[in-house]
Amino acid sequence: MSASIWRNEAVRKDGEPVAYYSVSLQRRYKDKEGNWKSGSLRTADLPKAMLVLQKAYEYLVLKGDEPDEDVF
Repeated sequence: MSASIWRNEAVRKDGEPVAYYSVSLQRRYKDKEGNWKSGSLRTADLPKAMLVLQKAYEYLVLKGDEPDEDVF
């Protein structure tokens, strides 16, 4: 289970550039044929996903430079 944090850039309503972040979550596993997959979570993965997302959230909140949602 892992989360990736991506930095994005946009322009505010007032024309100023602003950075914001998005998070992607994945659990990589191999299927019966040995191909890597990452599109679904099992029931047992849900607590792990919650923890990984909580840690990503904590990182971003402590980073402190996420703009308000209404500036776009």
